[in-house]
Amino acid sequence: MDDTPECADHVSVTGHKIDLSLDHGFLGNCSSISSYESLDAIGEGAYGIVSRARDRRSGSVVALKQIRILEYERNNGIPLTALREISILRSLRHQNVINVLEVAVDDAVLEDVYMVMEYCEKAVLKDLASLIDVHKVQFSLAEVKCLARQLLEGLEYLHRKDIIHRDIKMENLLLTANGLLKIADFGLAREWAPRPLTPGVVTIWYRAPELLLGCSRYTSSIDIWSAGLFIGELLLQMPVLDGNTELEQLSQIAKLLGSPSPGDIVTLSSMGCPDLIKWQRDSMPRGRVDNLERWFLSRSTKGTVKFLASILKWDPKARLSANEALGKSKSRFAAAAEDWWRESPRAAAKEQLPTLPAVEPVQDGKPRLHNDSSSKRQQAPESGPVDFGGFVFDFGDAEPATKLPPRKRRR
Repeated sequence: MDDTPECADHVSVTGHKIDLSLDHGFLGNCSSISSYESLDAIGEGAYGIVSRARDRRSGSVVALKQIRILEYERNNGIPLTALREISILRSLRHQNVINVLEVAVDDAVLEDVYMVMEYCEKAVLKDLASLIDVHKVQFSLAEVKCLARQLLEGLEYLHRKDIIHRDIKMENLLLTANGLLKIADFGLAREWAPRPLTPGVVTIWYRAPELLLGCSRYTSSIDIWSAGLFIGELLLQMPVLDGNTELEQLSQIAKLLGSPSPGDIVTLSSMGCPDLIKWQRDSMPRGRVDNLERWFLSRSTKGTVKFLASILKWDPKARLSANEALGKSKSRFAAAAEDWWRESPRAAAKEQLPTLPAVEPVQDGKPRLHNDSSSKRQQAPESGPVDFGGFVFDFGDAEPATKLPPRKRRR
């Protein structure tokens, strides 16, 4: 009788069993990176380097994101965040979500893993800050609606599949030359489950109040909050809120929306926000002055203000879902969204979005816009492991909105 213990199955980074009798067996269902010809580097982030490459088999141009594995971590395998991102993206297919075509591995160094992604020519929302500062690009309300609809459609798809992105911000949204918006950078994305999740996600400027208060049992409504601030940023041409710390950000939210109502406090308390009592006792501003209209009316319409008010709410349960925000729900709470989409101007067609400057290949590790000087915007404070450039592709309370206090600029 053979007493040799049965060996465990070998699996690749895609989770498929490996047939070790095959040539390059350890690649599993992955391609070899030798199938791609590197063209030029176009971005670098905390979790990987992005380059443009040509598929030698088909001749098509793709984007390669090499998963960054620090030298001292190489014996520990691929980072969990990278595995999660690969797993989630390979399960998604939607026109407003970046598409992972396959995973490629270096034949000689198996720790070198690449995500092969669709190449978005002239993806510019990553550099919208520079476009606003230097090129003076301003989206019309019809164009803002077009971008908002695409973002919400992408989020509706993700949320329907129980995926929370957890890092919606300007830098993680791409726009193709054909006006198609794509949600990118899924390094922090998670499948929703009724268990505690990390509260220290989402860049502070786009972080929902419940996260700022330490809540670990949150829902997809955190993405909706971030989407509301994205829409507001397109209208104002600058970040809506720019706190350096959680407390500063909470104060700025209170300045915009007014302090949370007793009902809001009850909901946040029921969610188990550990920092709520201390903030309420020591730092919470008093008063219910809502400045949404002051900030946004001169740059939009009353319908727009009502729409933003239905998304930017202290109470996450009171925020519209992505489906409701698209005006597709018959819920009475979605009336503001239905009115906004119906009112003039209607959302522009994707093809009508302005053609914007392309990003040149990386110089000194930083992608640059054609004819662009250094932007004065400061990078929003991050919390936790947030990827800065995983998907860079070529491509005064009493003052009116026209006199908004100067806000910080991103680099």
